[in-house]
Amino acid sequence: MSTTDGNPSDPSALLEPLPGHSSRGRLERILRRGEFAVTTELNPPDSANPQDVYDRAAIFEGWVDGINAVDASGANCHMSSVGICALLTRMGYAPILQIACRDKNRIAIQGDILGASAMGVQNILCLTGDGVQAGDQPGAKPVFDLDSMSLLETARTMRDEGRFLSGRKLTTPPAVFLGAVINPFAPPFDFRPMRLAKKIAAGAQFVQSQYCYDIPMLREYMKRVRDMGLDEECFILIGVGPLASARTARWMRANVPGVHIPDEIIKRLEGAEKQKEEGKRLCIDIMQEVKEIDGVSGIHVMAYRQEEFVAEIVHESAVLKGRKPWRREAMPGDMAVAERMEHILHEEIEKPAAKVEEAAGDS
Repeated sequence: MSTTDGNPSDPSALLEPLPGHSSRGRLERILRRGEFAVTTELNPPDSANPQDVYDRAAIFEGWVDGINAVDASGANCHMSSVGICALLTRMGYAPILQIACRDKNRIAIQGDILGASAMGVQNILCLTGDGVQAGDQPGAKPVFDLDSMSLLETARTMRDEGRFLSGRKLTTPPAVFLGAVINPFAPPFDFRPMRLAKKIAAGAQFVQSQYCYDIPMLREYMKRVRDMGLDEECFILIGVGPLASARTARWMRANVPGVHIPDEIIKRLEGAEKQKEEGKRLCIDIMQEVKEIDGVSGIHVMAYRQEEFVAEIVHESAVLKGRKPWRREAMPGDMAVAERMEHILHEEIEKPAAKVEEAAGDS
C-alpha cells in the first residue's frame, strides 16, 4: 500500500508521523511496514472491576496487534469503550476505541476523541451503531447526531486541521489512526466497493469487515476493490471467527444483521463429530485463504464467548509466521502508581493506630 503522507518510494517515509501525530501506534506501524496484522475484540464486562478487563486482555497477549474496545454493540450496555481503553493503555496494550454514534452527540464525541488520545489511545474505529430496538433497553433515546461518515470527517478534521467542528482551535490535536467497518457480504453487492471508497474519502485509513464465511464472494469483492485502487489507499482487515456449532451458525445467519453464512458451511459443521473443534478448524482454513488474497492487509478475529481460543487459532493458522511475538511493555508510570498505592495503603493502616495514641494522650 502506498501512503498519502510522504514519498511512497522512500521506505523511511512510511514511519514518519502524520500531521498532528507524535508517533505511530503499533497497529499503524505494522500495517505501514507491509506486515500482516491481527486484531481482535475484547468482550466488555458488566462490571466496574478493572481486573475483569485485564484478565480478558491477557489471553490475547503476544498474538494481536490491536484490541477493539467494543462500544455497546447490539445496543446492550457494558463497561464503556473509553473506560476499557483507559485500562488497556495503562497496561501497555494497543486498544482500538470503537465510537458508535447512537448514544452521543457531536459535543460528547469530540470530547471522547480528545480524552482518548490524551490517554494514549492511537486507533479509533468509527461506527454508526445498532438501533436501540436491537438491545435490552429499547426505551432508550437514540441520538445519531453523526453517522460513520461524518464521524470519520470529524475525527480527521480534529487531527489534521487542529480544530473542533465549531471552528475553534485545538491546542494539541488528537494523534489517531482512523478506521471504519465494511461488509462485502451484504446486498447490494455492487455498491460495497463504492461504499468503501466513500469511507476512505471521509478519512478511513483502515477498515475491519463483517465475518467472512464465503471466500469466493470475498475474492470477487477484493477484485473490484483492487480495480478501483482502493487497496492502495486503505488497509483492509477481514473479519473471521470460530463457529461453536451448526446451531450457532443458523442462529447468527437468522438474527445477526449482515452476517452471511453459506449452506455448505453449516453442512460441514453438521457432518463433524466435534462441531466446536470443526468450527475452529474452519476459522483457521478461512484465515489461511484470506491471507493469500491480494490487497488484504490483515484479519480481525471475533470470537464472542470463545476468546480463549484466539491465541490457539492465530498460532495454528501461521498467519504471523516469521514475525517476532509481541509482548506488552511495562508503562513508565506503572512502578510509580504501584508505589503510590502502597504508600496510601500504609497511611490508611497507620491512621487508626495514630488516633488511638492521640486519644490515650488526651486521657
